[in-house]
Amino acid sequence: MRAPLLLILAVVSTPVFAVEIDGRIDPAEWQGARHVTDFRKVQPLSLEPGTLPTEGWILATPEGLAIAMRNQQPVDTRTRQRVRRDFEEQVDRVNLMIDYDGDARTGYNFTVSSTDGIADAVITNENQFNDDWDGNWRHAVSEDETSWSVEMLIPWYIAPMREGKDGVRTVKIYLDRVIGSTGERSAWPGASYTRPRFLSDFAPVEMPQYDQSLLAVTPYVSGLYDNISGDSDFDAGADIFWKPNGQFQLSGTINPDFGQVESDDLVINFDATETFISDKRPFFTENQGIFEFTTPSDYSQLLYTRRVGGPADDGNGAGDITAAVKLNGSIGATKYGVFAADEADEVGRTFGAVRVVRDLAKQNLGAMVTYVDRPFLDRTATVMGVDHNWRPTARVSVETRVIGSQIDEHGRTTDDNGATMWVNYEMDHGWRQQWLAMHFGNELEINDFGYLQRNSTNYLNWQVMRRFTDLPKESRYASKDWRARISGTDNDHGDRLQRQLRISREGNLRNGSYEYAQININTSGVDDLLTRGNGVVDKPSNFNAYFEYERPRKGDWAWDTEAEVFSGGLAGNDKIGYNLRVQPTYFISDAFSVYLGGFYERIPSWLVWQEDNLIGEFNERMLQVDAGLDWTITNKQELRVKMQAIGLDAGLEQAYRVQPGGASIASDDVVNDFSVRNLGFQVRYRYEIAPLSYLYVVYGRGGYQQDPFTERPGDLLRDSLELRDDEQLLVKLSYRFEL
Repeated sequence: MRAPLLLILAVVSTPVFAVEIDGRIDPAEWQGARHVTDFRKVQPLSLEPGTLPTEGWILATPEGLAIAMRNQQPVDTRTRQRVRRDFEEQVDRVNLMIDYDGDARTGYNFTVSSTDGIADAVITNENQFNDDWDGNWRHAVSEDETSWSVEMLIPWYIAPMREGKDGVRTVKIYLDRVIGSTGERSAWPGASYTRPRFLSDFAPVEMPQYDQSLLAVTPYVSGLYDNISGDSDFDAGADIFWKPNGQFQLSGTINPDFGQVESDDLVINFDATETFISDKRPFFTENQGIFEFTTPSDYSQLLYTRRVGGPADDGNGAGDITAAVKLNGSIGATKYGVFAADEADEVGRTFGAVRVVRDLAKQNLGAMVTYVDRPFLDRTATVMGVDHNWRPTARVSVETRVIGSQIDEHGRTTDDNGATMWVNYEMDHGWRQQWLAMHFGNELEINDFGYLQRNSTNYLNWQVMRRFTDLPKESRYASKDWRARISGTDNDHGDRLQRQLRISREGNLRNGSYEYAQININTSGVDDLLTRGNGVVDKPSNFNAYFEYERPRKGDWAWDTEAEVFSGGLAGNDKIGYNLRVQPTYFISDAFSVYLGGFYERIPSWLVWQEDNLIGEFNERMLQVDAGLDWTITNKQELRVKMQAIGLDAGLEQAYRVQPGGASIASDDVVNDFSVRNLGFQVRYRYEIAPLSYLYVVYGRGGYQQDPFTERPGDLLRDSLELRDDEQLLVKLSYRFEL
């Protein structure tokens, strides 16, 4: 055996005694582990030694990758707040992030708070986190007078990974700890997700290669009682996960539910573009990273899993998923993924996708093809994309995407393409630059299976940024990040949509709070979506200024505030609108909090399409209330109550007919005032029986009503509490059997 391999096995090997995950770091258990002490500040990004000492241990065992972290911290500065899974609260916590293949394609984040709350997420595109995924891994926390400690064990079956070489695997690892009271983050190595390169900067760690096989079956049963119709409905299904080795994984689902236990935020959308909603269904989040193919356009992706089981093509309810299957793995340096799903009945659709990626020394290349058959619409859609990520130096990264679509509908074929490129350049003394270009053709269509907010786009921007981390100690800020950007957007017909100057500043305060301020100055242009294909609308120059402030829990209170001032519509800068959101949270105890927030908005020149080339300009006022409670009864039990109520009033100012040249001419067409009431209310109890095995009891009520008259937003909000279009009680039980 070669000498380097002997050294690796001697330094990182399984000790005689197995690691017991109890939060107590026993030196005998961790003998032979890699010991890490050089934790550097990455928030603020000064790369100075962390204020409080931190130690980490990394150890490969047959049962999984074991991690321990000891965090020195005075008792009186530790946060005691209990958090639910996938929490976002500013509390004391540690993070382990792993790129199993070391190719900067996909990483996994495992978070443990000082009160043993956990979060997990998938990392793609270097620094994009998605917490919809939940993994099965072990963790424990302990504390003493000088420090608190965490132990984690991440099974080898948690994710697909390439085969090692000569019995050795090289993974890339990142460890950090966050001090909740100040927001300071110190990490090893000194990588930051605020930089364009994050996964690429993880530290390579060689360790013995271990493999684990797993067969897991998660059946579920659910019962739903509809209090409006008086009907009951019982359902059952199952998710299956099989990993015979590290290079292959297969998952399937039979009759999955559509996530009735989740509560999406209310959205009132009169725009021409679709609202993006994330997916929480376990099958569709498990090992989904291989299928990540995004562009710089907001939320855009070639495979948007909410399409599967989404609104049926006949407009009656949601599609009924019969079954779906997903497999992924690797052959040498090439990784692949296959996805297929089928819906029932004559309105059902068939979905398919194939993904291949290959990692090279300083770049990786991938391709993806999706296909959807929609027989009810006599439509098929095929989309192909090629993505290329190039890291020529440690300072420069280049990401390129090329997309093409072919749509066959009623015997007519249309095809088009799109391409994007963005270049990031990390300079000295906190300076950075970014160049971004996008082109989406008029006939490019990826929304049969993917998500693209709009096609017919040509976009360019240049952005310069500077980060300040060496602020005086007496400053209330720990760091500031200034950005200036100029951009231009045209559609693919040559119409100018917008030219914009944006200046923003991000600030992290020494008390752990966060600030963000932004101002946009926009030239005149046209809106080519408002009339739904019936001509463009000339719009004058306008602006908007936005401010956000988040203060984590101090004593019994936490605060979240947003404010915006803007102009727009046909009035341009002659009419000013505004909105304000304030949401305080009161902590009755470390485990029990209540919140009551309000949002008020006024848009004096709100444009709403009516029909053909007819639009209405309205004076819109909206009042929204968000209220609820979060009770983390134990780390396995939680009770959540969430209520959102909206009252929207829109009084007509003037009706307009849009002329072929884009001018809006006042019209005598009858356009009614209108008002909207919307309600969403949910009480949800969740009990974790075993890892990834849950009992849910959920009561939900909601409704939506639009009327052709105006009313004060406060009265509409009060009346919305009486809405009762839906009222249901759901009980769902799922249990994961590991064989």
